[in-house]
Amino acid sequence: QVQLVESGGGLVQAGGSLRLSCAASGRTFSRYAMGWFGQTPGKEREFVAAITRSGSSTQYADSVKGRFTISRDNAKGTVYLQMNSLKPEDTAVYYCAASLAPLPDRQELYNYWGQGTQVTVSS
Repeated sequence: QVQLVESGGGLVQAGGSLRLSCAASGRTFSRYAMGWFGQTPGKEREFVAAITRSGSSTQYADSVKGRFTISRDNAKGTVYLQMNSLKPEDTAVYYCAASLAPLPDRQELYNYWGQGTQVTVSS
């Protein structure tokens, strides 16, 4: 069982930056690949980024490539999402998730989810 708690969301102007954090409970954090998804009202969660268990490989949605960076600190049991050059269309609730798959980009491959943190980008 893994419990995930996101933090770091908020209101930011277009062009600004935010760093999201996701802290995992338990001592098995390094067993899981980690991902971030975004969800807007009335839509399915969309893949944003993922990172392998060791942190050696990452994957990004085309819409965030070059702007967002996913990283992890296994000693701290935390995964991060650095969000730069934010756009109004990045506005969403962002969820972190843990998966036993190597580098998954589909939500059905994730086993555990956090409660989400709201990111709002004003124009």
